[in-house]
Amino acid sequence: MNIQDIHNLFLQCKSLSIDTRKIEKDSMFFAIKGENFDANTFARQALDLGALFVVIDNASYFIDERTILVQNSLETLQELAKYHRTYLKLPIIALTGSNGKTTTKELINVVLSEKFKTKATVGNLNNHIGVPLTLLSFTQETEIGIVEMGANHKKEIEFLCEIAQPDYGYITNFGKAHLEGFGGVEGVIQGKSEMYQYLAKNDKMVFVNLEDPIQIEKSKGIKSFTFGVQKEAADVKIENIQANPFVAVKYENFDVESHLIGLYNANNINAAVSIGRYFKVEDKAIKKAIENYIPANNRSQLLKKGSNEIILDAYNANPSSMEVAIANFLQLENENKVMILGDMFELGNESPQEHKIIVDSLSKQDKSICYLIGKSFFENKISKENIQFFETFDAFAEYLKTIQFKDNTILIKGSRGMALERTLEYIS
Repeated sequence: MNIQDIHNLFLQCKSLSIDTRKIEKDSMFFAIKGENFDANTFARQALDLGALFVVIDNASYFIDERTILVQNSLETLQELAKYHRTYLKLPIIALTGSNGKTTTKELINVVLSEKFKTKATVGNLNNHIGVPLTLLSFTQETEIGIVEMGANHKKEIEFLCEIAQPDYGYITNFGKAHLEGFGGVEGVIQGKSEMYQYLAKNDKMVFVNLEDPIQIEKSKGIKSFTFGVQKEAADVKIENIQANPFVAVKYENFDVESHLIGLYNANNINAAVSIGRYFKVEDKAIKKAIENYIPANNRSQLLKKGSNEIILDAYNANPSSMEVAIANFLQLENENKVMILGDMFELGNESPQEHKIIVDSLSKQDKSICYLIGKSFFENKISKENIQFFETFDAFAEYLKTIQFKDNTILIKGSRGMALERTLEYIS
């Protein structure tokens, strides 16, 4: 069975799934092998739960005419997504970057949905499986697709672009993320810039932040739409940015007061505004969309617990995002500031140095009490009155039982594996 035949069967289905726990009636189930399981074993269960067809790559699990046997289920999923994208012919905006991808994607989606029927990556399904699933969620009713692309090594963005074939691209930034896989910051720049190379080769367009010299350099020669703070050459001119703690931005004809915390979110807002303007969404609709957007999933959330105000940014962390989060937190006018920071993962050989840089930076300030949690921070332990180190979260949790936070402004940030949102259980 060729990919066109599989696509014809896919069009008969209401949805596509790779997880029988989330399967819907009249869906197509793809049996994707994982590290610890063979999803082919769930093919019959998928049919029993209401799937119309199952795609498998192990003939031992063939059931009946509802079974589609292929050489490799994952590769077939990717080929089907590429075919479906070509079949729909809708404009697609792709975005990647070291920090801010998901927030920027969400903002672009809410802005464009004021005028168009949009569909965007759900959560952070942005890898070699997530991007195909996103593309296959688009329908003939979808007017603009928004695809987030993540990567932790070179050639990954290139591969995802070949599947998604974007018409527009935006790179949020080039930071110190996934250094282990990319082999350093220069590797990050090369890897993310693969999106620029795809767009240039196919005569497509990029959105460029003129505040970022790397974006300017790497996007040379590509059709572009730009934004920048008080930049005459910018297509969208930004007049003023403030954050205390919520980000407020002023443009030529209007201003936006968001529910996003931290100056670092200004670029995410500016990108969404600029893309909205490019697609001729009215300014008042752009303003409404961004001002109504409330972040979730541990991303720059402002919470209240007892007398404490908490900035929960525990979804992920790398040296670049950690540095800007700390800098933004320290510039807040609030009194009684506390930072609870966890280890940063996937830094490879750079990990000891990057954690030391953060510790050295914190040692120079006295505006905040700091609790640093995790083995990497603990290995850079110093003696300073306002900084305490805990090798594990459990050790920190035991300490939390002995103290009480009152009238504090608290920043909580760390890599996903640290799960620092657990701290909330100990704050009342």
